[in-house]
Amino acid sequence: MDQTLLNQFIAIVGARNAITDAQAQVPYLKEWRDMWRGQTPVVLRPASTAEVSAILKLAHETGTKIVPQSGNTGLVNGQIPQGEEVLLSLERMSRIIAVDAADNSITVEAGAILQKVQEAADAVDRLFPLSLASEGTCRIGGNLSSNAGGLNVLAYGNARDLCLGLEVVLADGRVWNGLKALRKDNTGYDLKDLFIGAEGTLGVITAAVLKLFPKPRRHDTAFCAVPSLNAALDLLNRAKEASGNRVVAFELLAAIGVDFATRHMAAVNPLAAAAPWYVLFEFADSSAAAMEQCLEQGFVHGVVSDAAIAQNEAHRKSFWHMRESLSESQKFEGGSIKHDVSVPVSKVPDFIEAAVAAVAGFMPGARPCPFGHMGDGNIHFNVSQPVGMDKAAYLAQWAGMNEVVFAEVLKRGGSISAEHGIGRLKAPDMLKIKSPLELELMRGLKTLLDPRNTLNPGRVLP
Repeated sequence: MDQTLLNQFIAIVGARNAITDAQAQVPYLKEWRDMWRGQTPVVLRPASTAEVSAILKLAHETGTKIVPQSGNTGLVNGQIPQGEEVLLSLERMSRIIAVDAADNSITVEAGAILQKVQEAADAVDRLFPLSLASEGTCRIGGNLSSNAGGLNVLAYGNARDLCLGLEVVLADGRVWNGLKALRKDNTGYDLKDLFIGAEGTLGVITAAVLKLFPKPRRHDTAFCAVPSLNAALDLLNRAKEASGNRVVAFELLAAIGVDFATRHMAAVNPLAAAAPWYVLFEFADSSAAAMEQCLEQGFVHGVVSDAAIAQNEAHRKSFWHMRESLSESQKFEGGSIKHDVSVPVSKVPDFIEAAVAAVAGFMPGARPCPFGHMGDGNIHFNVSQPVGMDKAAYLAQWAGMNEVVFAEVLKRGGSISAEHGIGRLKAPDMLKIKSPLELELMRGLKTLLDPRNTLNPGRVLP
């Protein structure tokens, strides 16, 4: 980058908050799984919306490409800059601006860490239900930009459903202030929904008003062994009925994933007998007897073969540690080709069985490890490399493996990206999964809001 222009960017945030040293840049340019590494002339760390506005205005005027980054926990290579792209880190914009328990809302800056938002809600006896394995490091701006899902979508919805209002800096530096806490506002287009899930390609989210909920007074949590995928689906429906539709999470775990987690992540399987599939599910504010009645009926009808109910908070956390260890535990088994997909809930068993068979045909010895949010149809269909295979050689088959798995998803009317987004990784696939009209409309929005293509270019749109 021209030194004069570089100095102009640095002047906006101050030399202390502009990182040009290659070694100091590494945490911003390395994806946590070490799959992608980036390059940038400078990491800019603004402290205010005004500074973000000045950065984007200068970028628009000079045609400089900007890559926004929140917690750098993304999984689709959307947040790592390449070449001359300037990295815009929102980590300093982390304030909890206001918490309104009466209105069940919280206003935060985009760099606020998800866990801190949860804690601020908890301090006023409220719940912010977005919950992810990365919640100690991911940030609200990234959660909204990727329309994050997580463990509680079944009861509370995705990040989009948890957002009431936004503040966004547009590509030319203008600021749209839509920080409203209204539950109803039927005055035309809902502009905030343009930016949620857009992965920073249409504007940079700098603040948000989020929904809070009454804090549950009790949780009932069970870890169950089930004999089949259809049994797991049957149990989901029984759980909804038994709890009065108060199921807040319903997670599917394959036996291989439980094995990985117990061997590599100090997770503990509370059940003695092995099973092909496990389910971890939770009721909130249901009757004390509802969980036991649900499991009793499960045993009677053969959809549950063994079960443990958490007796205290330590047990509950142990159960959830098993679930939250599944992704990281696969790192110890070599290469893992990951798929974040969704299908209609009723088709989850059929999809998994078909995808497992398709993977076996594509690469004998590959080890599918499906797990995830069965309650809303979102399955992380990850595939670990065959034992003994070279990791690099295995990961070189990523595109072919994607094609095999995605074909089974699309046959069932599903989505190839349920909650992780598109980024660079899946941008080429948009040509296959979106109609020409859909792409035309998306490109039209991009051209309208970012005519010089300075915001996160090469992401989302092919």
